[in-house]
Parts: sequence; C-alpha cells; structure tokens
Amino acid sequence: MWARELGFSQIGVAGVDLSTAEVGLSAWLAAGFHGDMHYMAAHGLKRARPAELIPGTVSVITARMDYLPRTDAVDSADWQARELARLERPGEAVISVYARGRDYHKVMRARLQKLGERIAEHVGQLGHRAFTDSAPVLEAELAARSGQGWRGKHTLLLHREAGSMFFLGEIYVDLALPASEPVTAHCGSCNACIDICPTQAIVAPHRLDARRCISYLTIEHAGSIPLELRALIGNRIYGCDDCQLVCPWNKFAQRSALPDFDERVGLSGQQLQTLFGWSEAEFLRFTEGSAIRRIGHERWLRNLAVAMGNALRAAKEGGADAGALQAALLAQSQHPSAVVQEHVQWALQQADVSAAQPRQTAG
Repeated sequence: MWARELGFSQIGVAGVDLSTAEVGLSAWLAAGFHGDMHYMAAHGLKRARPAELIPGTVSVITARMDYLPRTDAVDSADWQARELARLERPGEAVISVYARGRDYHKVMRARLQKLGERIAEHVGQLGHRAFTDSAPVLEAELAARSGQGWRGKHTLLLHREAGSMFFLGEIYVDLALPASEPVTAHCGSCNACIDICPTQAIVAPHRLDARRCISYLTIEHAGSIPLELRALIGNRIYGCDDCQLVCPWNKFAQRSALPDFDERVGLSGQQLQTLFGWSEAEFLRFTEGSAIRRIGHERWLRNLAVAMGNALRAAKEGGADAGALQAALLAQSQHPSAVVQEHVQWALQQADVSAAQPRQTAG
C-alpha cells in the first residue's frame, strides 16, 4: 500500500549474492561494449556485489515505476504506432518517451527514500540507501531476480502486464527479508527488437554493444559521433525507443500514476531547426528539471545537427524544401565548439551545401 501511494507499480526483494552474474559482466566489459562509460569498468564487479557497495546490506528492495505519459492511450497498440510514425517525419525532433517529462532520477529516488523511511518507522532501526541509475548497481539483474519481470533480448526488463516502459530503483537494506520469486521469460522466438535496431547494436540475444546504441551515442558519448552511424540515427536527438516500440509486450504498457512524466510543452513534436535555434540559456531554461539537461548544450546541438543532416538528405531525395534547415545550420557553421562545427559541416554536406562561408557581421 505504501508503495502504491508513492507511485510505484510493483515491489520485490532480492538477495545480495549476484555471483552468477559476474561472468557476463566481466565478458561485457572485456569486449569494450561499455564504450566511453569508463565508470562501468572503474567500478568493476562492485556492481554485482551489493554488500561491497554498501557494507551491511543483506537484502535489496526493488521497485518498478511506469512512465508512459498519462495522455497516451495504452489500451491498444496506438501509442506505439504513433511513436513509430514520428520516425517517418524527418524534420521532427524525436526525444525518447522517458525523457519528455521530469528527470526520473529525482522523482524516483525521492520516493524510494520516503518508502525506506516508512519501512524504518515500522520495523525500527533500519540502515537503508536508495538508488535509481545513480550508482554501480545491476538494476535489471536485481529486478529480474526479485520477480519484477524477465530480461528481454534487448537486455531491458519485460513484464507481462506492463511491457518495458518503466523505471527501476532499489533500496539496499541491512534487514534480512524473504526474496521474491523470479518469473519465467516469455520472449520465445521473437526477435523484433534485434531486427528493428537501426544500428544493429543488439549483437546477439541479451547482448548489447553500447558503442552502436543510439541512446548511448546521443546521451553518454562525448565528442564526435562515428561517421558510419550518423545516417542511421535519423531524427532521434535524445535516446531511442525502437526496440521497445516493436515489442509485442508493450501493448500492455501502463500509464504513469504521476504527473511528473507528462510530456513537457516544447519537447515533443518540435521541428529540428526550432530546437537547434535555442541559445545555451534557452536550453538550460527549457530543460530545467529534465534528464536532457545533463548532456549540455554542445551535445544537444551536435545531436540536432546530425538529425538535420539526415533531414536534408531526405528532403533532397524527396524534392522537399530544405531552406529552413540549411539556414539554421549555416547560422551555426562557425560555432565556438569544434564538435558542433564538424557535425554542422557534415549535415550541410548531405545537401551539397558548403558551410565554408565567412560569418556575416553587423554593419
């Protein structure tokens, strides 16, 4: 009841012995699949050892929180089709569904902390620490072991009654609690998530090469985006939901119980050049309280430049007017950031427009 009042969809309990997950984690790191996420390697196997991360931990309470915006129709597959349709409109900026509302780190961690405090009041003294994608924690592994769902072939957690459109969080506690029963997997022979991935980042079932993942490239990766992957990014400027949009289980995705994850005005359905025109001050203002803000203005412009280049190519092939895109890109062709400049030049080349023009000055 406490969990429901705080907006959680499900609570489970896992033990702290994750030794069987260490081999897979070590192999994933050894393959370099973590890319620029150096913190993954720095923490090493601590992710699989909760009692090393927080000494005294003997149980992990896991939590699931649905995030599909309340305005989305989830009684059918319509929301998936609507999201897929965005990818067919090259001039529209597509932001991953989870990031269109308030930063989930803040929302979920605060509510997990409240849940921990309520439990502590009930049982007496309780050592506890809440996490939401904020520490070296094997979140999906803990969630799967505690009955929150099973690991899909895209590596995300799946639930028969909620798909994968939810956040995960944990409370490490120093109280021994009975573990929840895990559930069986229900992906069967379906490979929809593997087949749809634009960059083929899912190199095998349950094996993701983050270096090719659009979510990684647009959020975690700093610097230049590999040339061979730029065209494949399409109009996705922050994250990618493709593997979730085609998953049959997401026809059961649930609306969020909280207004926090409602879509913010200005972050959904916008034209690329509109967002590209934001100054750094405007970027900070419009993304205040959003997970998007953490990538910074430079990476924001980089991502948009790639998407605009792809839109220019689409316009060229379809004979549509690309004037607004070109004008916006040319206005940033001498941007102080070398990274932004490089991606703007690439974008303009998609329409055979040279950016090698001097910046116009007043007067």
